Amino acid sequence: MEEKVPSVEAYEAAMVLSGVGDALGYRGGLWEYCTSGAQIHRELQEMGGLEAIVLEPPEWPVSDDTVLHLATAEGLATGLEGEALLQELARRYVAAMGDMEGRKPGPTSILGTSQLQPGVPGGYRIPFNPTGTGCGAAMRSLAIGLRYPRARDLPTLIAVSIESGRMTHHHPTGYLGALAVALFAALGVRGEPPERWGSELLRVLPMAWGYVESTGVAVGDNAAAWPFFGEAWSRYLSSRGLLPGCGPPRLPPLPSAAERDAAYGQWALQGWPGRSGHDAPMVALEALLAAGGAWGELCGRAALHGGDSDSTGAIAAGLWGLRWGLGPVPPGMLRGLEYGGRLRGAARRMHGVAWGGQRGGEGEGGE
Repeated sequence: MEEKVPSVEAYEAAMVLSGVGDALGYRGGLWEYCTSGAQIHRELQEMGGLEAIVLEPPEWPVSDDTVLHLATAEGLATGLEGEALLQELARRYVAAMGDMEGRKPGPTSILGTSQLQPGVPGGYRIPFNPTGTGCGAAMRSLAIGLRYPRARDLPTLIAVSIESGRMTHHHPTGYLGALAVALFAALGVRGEPPERWGSELLRVLPMAWGYVESTGVAVGDNAAAWPFFGEAWSRYLSSRGLLPGCGPPRLPPLPSAAERDAAYGQWALQGWPGRSGHDAPMVALEALLAAGGAWGELCGRAALHGGDSDSTGAIAAGLWGLRWGLGPVPPGMLRGLEYGGRLRGAARRMHGVAWGGQRGGEGEGGE
């Protein structure tokens, strides 16, 4: 069967809207650290809604999420592979920490990058971190699925997402979040419906463990901490009728911001929804399933809640862009986006590396 090449525009939409979701959910730190989704929605309405927003600094900069996602994407766009790629990603993550003024990088990302030694053999690996459960690896990993989108790329996607994830978050709950987001992006590129993504993640987890074990790095520590991620995802998928991998899902409507905050809070560690590697992609998937092609609904559910809203917004909006493109998005959310040009450029280069210069068809993901 002939392989369908996705459009360059779909890649651009994924990268650009990841930045949009980040900038919206962050709002210069005001909304990322607001614990009330209802308050965020009231403030948005006072501004005139999404159509009235112009996402540009200084009020609407991108956060550390996009800076580190660009480091991933631009590293992948070099076309390097294996050890050379991992060294390049480590180098770019360290360099990215010089662009964090006003972007609120997480403490685990700060610690992890301080331990990296790019250029040294194996210098992209850091010690196991018992508290490295945050979403800092997940938030920067959508590009991995764009670079390795084919089913035959799965072993490489697993290796790169785990290795890049544990450059800062060396804990399964942290780096498996990177695997989840990368896998969801690859499935989105292939046109697989989101209803199937969670069951595919569970199918892939044993392969991921096989990779971790094969590297011989902190195997005992990783084994002890491994079960939580899969158990959390199994509970979530069961509650939504998604375990068999076929819909329709049983999604509760959750029409209000307060109801969504309560639901997301049930999945969270330490009471901060979307903060961790397991539940940032969970919130994103829930929002994608509920929103369909409605951009405003997607933002309301993924980027405007009382949790780690910039990270869940970045993940969900990027995945949404693969299917729906930039057309439905208000122009003010696009034209002044910080690093918008870099996001588009990285998307085009990754498409070229992944698909050998084939542009692909228009349609889904086009403007």
